[in-house]
Amino acid sequence: MGVPRIAVLGDFMADRFIWGESARVSPEAPVPVVLSGREEMRPGGAGNVVANLRALGAEVSAFGFLGDDASGVQLRGVLQEGGANTDGIKINPARPTIQKIRVMARGQQMVRVDRERTGPASEALSQGVLDALAATPWDALVLSDYGKGSLAGGTAAAAVAEARRRDVPCLVDPAPGNLEGYAGATVATPNWAEAEACAGRALADLENLAQAAEEIRSQSTLDALLVTLGPEGMLLVREGASPFHLPTAARQVFDVTGAGDTVIAALSLALADGWDWEDAMRLSNAAAGVAVAQVGTVAVERGQVLRALTRGTAASKAPSPEEKGGLEDSLKGLRGNGGRLVFTNGCFDLLHAGHVRFLQEARSLGDALIVGVNDDASVARLKGEDRPFNALADRLEVLGALECVDLVVPFEEDTPERLIQTISPDLLVKGADWEGKEIAGASFVTEQGGAIRFLPLHEGRGTSTLAERIRGS
Repeated sequence: MGVPRIAVLGDFMADRFIWGESARVSPEAPVPVVLSGREEMRPGGAGNVVANLRALGAEVSAFGFLGDDASGVQLRGVLQEGGANTDGIKINPARPTIQKIRVMARGQQMVRVDRERTGPASEALSQGVLDALAATPWDALVLSDYGKGSLAGGTAAAAVAEARRRDVPCLVDPAPGNLEGYAGATVATPNWAEAEACAGRALADLENLAQAAEEIRSQSTLDALLVTLGPEGMLLVREGASPFHLPTAARQVFDVTGAGDTVIAALSLALADGWDWEDAMRLSNAAAGVAVAQVGTVAVERGQVLRALTRGTAASKAPSPEEKGGLEDSLKGLRGNGGRLVFTNGCFDLLHAGHVRFLQEARSLGDALIVGVNDDASVARLKGEDRPFNALADRLEVLGALECVDLVVPFEEDTPERLIQTISPDLLVKGADWEGKEIAGASFVTEQGGAIRFLPLHEGRGTSTLAERIRGS
């Protein structure tokens, strides 16, 4: 099939973030004082599902309600700018656009303020949304229920019935403890706590969870139930199949805000495209791992997910120059968690223990290590016409196989000055033999607030030494 067309019906929210710094406690109360810096609005709730689907490459139509206010106008505009069809979003004058306002400092949430008035829309407004849903072509339907009223009454059941009439997947992200009205849906995606609420009891371990999940699936007349488990990954139960547990793909967890939206977005895209359940889960798991490594509500991009799926391979660490936005997407993924980027460079013609120890030490200074690598022509200019011994592709592959290296980027100039300006690392690392010498990119790094570090060399280990031994033998 072509590009999957996904419909998203649910509770749309404006996620507002106030970013600032906190260095003191208020004299009025034992609370931190946050000096406000920048502010931004991101689509939240069902809007975050839409944003994730667009970032993953789907065509998306949105259905729901917004208030007759400035926040509603802004949120609709952001969704439209992202490429979503918002004709199915109706104005509900009886209630304002839902807002979640988060104050962030030092990379973490300090406080959240909610502005909302919940409850079902009028029968006429709800029917207008359902009529728009019925008149729009789509290959899968996502119901994003945050318990705010957009799916109240008979709206959820009518939407599920429309998906069954079309014989396409219908995915539900349910409000806590509530699967009423979703009978006949393809799959629901509660988290562990929500599954406990549906089961009406605490679930101590995966075995108990799997048993309860099957009971919930059967009682709710769902084809499948996918329970998200945070650091434990995901658990899938479906009719006629054994439970399938997939460990988490996350390497670091900074913020779980909106991770469930990312899961259901990726899952709907895969199921609409005809993937089997286990592969669809792997895609969703990888997408969630990217999402939780970033702060705030984020739309996970296609390139980030592809790299997460191939993490640990040379291909995932060497963005192709032909791939649009390849390096930019890679840097965004590494910086997404607020990480400290370390950069070093070299020819790395014959990789040896000295190189490995140097790179390991460099990686220990930050959160991600980016290695710039001279291409074949620049190595020949710097080292002689008989160099390099190993072609660029081989050198990239060997470096990419190292656990301590997060990204390898080739450059064609004699120095990495231009590459350093593109990456803008927090730390530029060189060997101790460079102290007192002019270092390409050093001025730029320090001007940007970064630093230069020199690491000791390991005597007796070097490419030239190895080359002489080989020639002598």
